[in-house]
Amino acid sequence: MTTSADEIQSALSALSDSHDRLVAAAKPLAGDEVAGPSYCSQWSIAQVLSHLGSGAEIFGLLVEAGLHGREAPGQEQNQEIWATWDAKSPQDQARDGLAADGELVEQLASIGPEQRLSWRLSFFGGERDLADVIRMRLSEHVLHTWDIEVIRNPQATVAGDAAGLVLGFITQLAGMIGKPADAEQRVHVTTEHPERHFELTIGPDGAAVATAGPDPAAGQASLRLPAEAFVRLLAGRLDPEHTAGVQAEGVDLGVLRQVFPGF
Repeated sequence: MTTSADEIQSALSALSDSHDRLVAAAKPLAGDEVAGPSYCSQWSIAQVLSHLGSGAEIFGLLVEAGLHGREAPGQEQNQEIWATWDAKSPQDQARDGLAADGELVEQLASIGPEQRLSWRLSFFGGERDLADVIRMRLSEHVLHTWDIEVIRNPQATVAGDAAGLVLGFITQLAGMIGKPADAEQRVHVTTEHPERHFELTIGPDGAAVATAGPDPAAGQASLRLPAEAFVRLLAGRLDPEHTAGVQAEGVDLGVLRQVFPGF
C-alpha cells in the first residue's frame, strides 16, 4: 500500500507534538530530580531520556541509510551507541536526550516531498517506508513520554491523535510481546478516540490482535476503552491505578496484564 504525503506529515506532526510534551515534562526537572524514578520500574527519568536519545541517534542513521541507498545500521553499531549513552551522567543523559530527540524531528522535517514518498529501507523484518519509521519512533516515544509525565500527573494519558497512529503498529507487535496464558480466550475490543475494532486472542500459544467488525459474537468477552488505554495495555502500562474509562465484560484485566507485562 502506498503511503500518502498527508499520512507522512500527520505522523511527523504527532511526533513533533510528542517531543514538545516530552520537553514540557522533563526540562523543568532540576538537579537530582532526573535521577528519580520513572514509570519504568528499572529506569530513572534520566535513563528513559537516555533511551530516547540513543534511539533518536539510531533512527537518524536509519533515515540517512534510506535516503542514500545504504544498508540499515547493524546491531554492533547500535551497541556502541547504547554504551556511549549508558556512560553519561544522569544530567547529561537528560540534557542530551532531549537535544537528540529534537534533532531527529528536525532531520525528518527537512526531508523534501519527493524523498518522503520514495524513501525505502529494509529493516525490522521487511521493507519500510518513511511513515513506518516515524510510526515506530512515535510508538516508543509517546509511551516513554507518558512514563515521565505520569510521575507528576497520575491522570496523564497518551495523546489521542498519536494513539490512533500507533495502534496499527503496536497491535502487530502483540504476537512478539504477549506472553502465554493458561487458557484460550477471544476478546472483542472496541477503542474510542479513534473508534477501532479488534479481536484479541490469548492462550497457551501466546497472543495476537486482528481487526474485527463492530460487534462481538454472542456471549463473547468484550473490552471497551480509549485507544490510548489499549496502547498502554499492550505495552504493560494499564495498571489498576491508570484504567480510567475501561469497561471489561467477561475478561479479567489481571490476566491481560500478565499477558502484556511491558517492554
